[in-house]
Amino acid sequence: MSGLKITLLQQPLVWMDSPANLRHFDHQLERITGRDLIVLPEMFTTGFSMEAANQSLSQEEIIAWMRSKAQQTQALIAGSAALLCERGPVNRFLLVEPEGTVHFYDKRHLFRMADEHHHFVAGNTRVVVEWRGWRILPLICYDLRFPVWSRNRNDYDLALYVANWPAPRSLHWQTLLAARAIENQAYVAGCNRVGTDGNGHHYRGDSRVINPQGEVIATAEAHQATHIDAEISLSVLKECREKFPSWQDADSFLLR
Repeated sequence: MSGLKITLLQQPLVWMDSPANLRHFDHQLERITGRDLIVLPEMFTTGFSMEAANQSLSQEEIIAWMRSKAQQTQALIAGSAALLCERGPVNRFLLVEPEGTVHFYDKRHLFRMADEHHHFVAGNTRVVVEWRGWRILPLICYDLRFPVWSRNRNDYDLALYVANWPAPRSLHWQTLLAARAIENQAYVAGCNRVGTDGNGHHYRGDSRVINPQGEVIATAEAHQATHIDAEISLSVLKECREKFPSWQDADSFLLR
């Protein structure tokens, strides 16, 4: 059955400078070929700023750049950006196909400790994207702490998290990524940034890909600007779920 080749770009971000960040990722993507999915961090054009939606590039400009990179690499390009849309400012996860199709998910759980809920509009729709035989659930940073929103309803194979997750809570990031994989019997990939932002928050990265057993199959060295590659397997996923079918006993939840 189908494999999926994933690349996670664990990189620093230039504070509130979209053109500089796009130039940086231009350089990174020049060297990447033969992948199915390439993932950039949360708010990859600005860093995690509450003013980002008002000062970032437009959605049209960011999508145009992502389309060009998807066509160049022949991969699904994924990452979140702060955008102004008809609903107001959103933290929007964009997933763009080489042929130009755009999928998006707006972050549901806004990080109140940074007052994100006062500056952005929360999303209310869970999204699953189908790509090259895989069902992908895109989620953003703080969403990781809320397992009901991530619950696998037998509708996804890979949960994809992008983040600006600060270093002091790195243990939470690593533990919760593994927990989401185990409890949902799915692959999980988490792409986090490194470096220090304009508010003085430092980021370790700890980007990783985890299999349905909770085992880390690829991980980035902490504090390093780098990228990691992994190939995940639908055959392995199917075997895991058939041998230990705990998913059949999962509770159902009604979200209001």
